Amino acid sequence: MPHPSPFHRTHRHPGLPSRREFLWQSGGGLGGLALATLLGRDGLLATEGAGEFPSRRQQPPRARRVIQLFMAGAASHLDLFDFKPELVRRHGQASDFGESVEAFQDGLGPWLKPVWDFRPYGQSGHPLSEVVADLAPVVDDLAFVHNMVGRTGIHSQATYLQATGFQMPGFPGMGSWVSYGLGSDNENLPAFVVLPDHRGFASNGPKNWDAAFLPGQHAGTMIFPGRPNPITDLFPGAHADFVSAESEAATQDLLAGLNQAHAAEREGDSRLEARIRSYELAARMQMAAPEALDISREPESLLDLYGIDRSTRSWPKEINAPEEMDAFGRKCLIARRLVERGVRFVQIWSGNDNGFPRRNWDSHEDIRRDHGPLARGFARGASALIQDLKQRGLLEDTLILWTTEFGRMPSSQGGLGRDHNPYCFTNWLCGGGIRGGVVCGESDPWGYKPVNRNQPTTVYDIHATMLHLLGLDHTRLTFRHNGIDRRLTDVHGEVISGLLG
Repeated sequence: MPHPSPFHRTHRHPGLPSRREFLWQSGGGLGGLALATLLGRDGLLATEGAGEFPSRRQQPPRARRVIQLFMAGAASHLDLFDFKPELVRRHGQASDFGESVEAFQDGLGPWLKPVWDFRPYGQSGHPLSEVVADLAPVVDDLAFVHNMVGRTGIHSQATYLQATGFQMPGFPGMGSWVSYGLGSDNENLPAFVVLPDHRGFASNGPKNWDAAFLPGQHAGTMIFPGRPNPITDLFPGAHADFVSAESEAATQDLLAGLNQAHAAEREGDSRLEARIRSYELAARMQMAAPEALDISREPESLLDLYGIDRSTRSWPKEINAPEEMDAFGRKCLIARRLVERGVRFVQIWSGNDNGFPRRNWDSHEDIRRDHGPLARGFARGASALIQDLKQRGLLEDTLILWTTEFGRMPSSQGGLGRDHNPYCFTNWLCGGGIRGGVVCGESDPWGYKPVNRNQPTTVYDIHATMLHLLGLDHTRLTFRHNGIDRRLTDVHGEVISGLLG
């Protein structure tokens, strides 16, 4: 019989490090350090941060979960969703904005018509570019906002603004706020999951989904579908063949003792508490995550719908993008599997920060070449996701948001590309209480600025509407930090009533 652990006492043994010191110094693989839910359930942790956060809903929700599709690099509204006949009529003529324009790279060449043809679809008759025509079956479920405006034409700052509500680092991602406000519907999976681009990170990387000053457990958990190891460090690596069931049990027993001692000495250490909770979650995820990420039992017809490992149609060479379809479609299918298992917020990214030819949406040189594969891939996956959710009865309480950091100019850059346009771009929303088949906010005849410049739509309005549909009042979902009651919408934002079904 092993002797009782000497660390199950009120005070720390004088020869041992504190719980914080032990974890900070050892800091390694989750397999050995993952904690079962011992302390919170036994009432041995400090009360602040222990257990799941209660829901902070202030009103009945229309949506229970969110899937955000983020096109990193600035997707062109003019070539995808916001058809401008005036650009077709004036194509090749010298651009004249009627005012002085400060362009990011002096991309003020002649007017450039959409590089793909548009056609109206659905009962709403909303025009879609041929490169995103896969969205046609669901176009009447989409609500377009064509008068979005940003505050900067710098990618990093604009990405922060859309992802966190602020132009600078140090603020929680929108998924972190949702996790903080509502928690998870499944204690074995994170509340906030991020599926980055399969090639790497977009501008700012993980800072876009960091918890910042919120408790650390609300940060996004990264998953890379399609990789041999989709979740880094979830299981011990091959070098850790010394880890056994017995040694892991002994490790957890030791850590339980260290944690009890620390809890008695330092109440309310939220940073360490968040780390412990992450280890506890990792232990539970070792069972739940592999099943959630396993798409092998999905029917062949569904895999084909998402475009996974299949390209069943003939497309022009520049938009024949089986790699993009597979990668984005795989992420969309994983997103569906995650939300139906209780994950509260899934963020899917398209486009990374490096590489040439461009593998993001920052198409200064050639819209057709750069946007084509990305647009074709996202449209196939997003359409399949919406159809899949609908037939499962999940779309009515799942909010989908398509966004990008800003738009692109109606004038040409180098003949084939477009410069940054923070003055106007498009978002669309779907499901979760959204009224489909409508346009809320229009751009001017050039797609340069909102047609009503006094009433643009901002990211604060989008965030406020999202929280409203989740049953949260954006003015009351706050967290005290450095003497300020911080919120996702800062001091701005109005719920967009025209979007509500």
